[in-house]
Amino acid sequence: MKINFIGGGNMARAIIGGLTQNGFDPSNITVLELDAQRRSELAQDLNVQVTDTYAEFHNTDVIVLAIKPQQLKEVCLQLRPVLASQLIVSIAAGVRSKDISAWLGEYQGIVRVMPNTPAQIQAGVSALYAMQDVSQTQREQANTVLAAVGKTLWLDDEAKMDAVTAISGSGPAYVFYFIEALQEAGVALGLESEEANMLALQTFAGASLLASQSTTDVKTLRAQVTSKGGTTEQGILSLESADVKHIIAKAAKAAADKSVTLGDILGK
Repeated sequence: MKINFIGGGNMARAIIGGLTQNGFDPSNITVLELDAQRRSELAQDLNVQVTDTYAEFHNTDVIVLAIKPQQLKEVCLQLRPVLASQLIVSIAAGVRSKDISAWLGEYQGIVRVMPNTPAQIQAGVSALYAMQDVSQTQREQANTVLAAVGKTLWLDDEAKMDAVTAISGSGPAYVFYFIEALQEAGVALGLESEEANMLALQTFAGASLLASQSTTDVKTLRAQVTSKGGTTEQGILSLESADVKHIIAKAAKAAADKSVTLGDILGK
């Protein structure tokens, strides 16, 4: 399989790094990057082919659109003349597959993806949606590309992408926010900053790992920590009285609504 990337930013680098760590031959990867210095760095750091033109795009299997959403329409118009049967994988947030298809001359071989930032350490999760004409082989190709940076989840309805954006796309920011709050709480309770940081980070990492590896659901795991009349119960009661679950749901709804709005704007 030959893969061409348009854009050599952080997510492209993460995917390429994951692919090569899984044994993919970097000589089968080409990155189109307009910035000369970045092209040089990509070739040196990742040992991939680099270019500043679309000439190499005729002879490839997969084209990954790893650019900012605001650039996507212009890039699609430039890409349109070289398309034949290549699979298009778009990781541009918010832009719907029907709009990408229209910009590509009603091209149908498109998989839209919503990855998240833990992909940078191959610990991400990516939701994928394939247009109707995407073949099983192409679905497997897309899965290979994104599985290089974490878990994959295939959606049967593109409308779910707005929920995915709110939960896993924006989710790392919520997690960082909660860790930040625990760190600040630790300092307020008398811990040194370094002590509070280590405790908050390791507690979050350990609890997440336990939840992901346990056959017990997270509600039960929480109950197992919350002894009757104990310290944890007091903390949970404080969270419940502040209706924190509702606040989190409200935040996710706001993110999902924004995703819908951005899709409308970016698709024009």
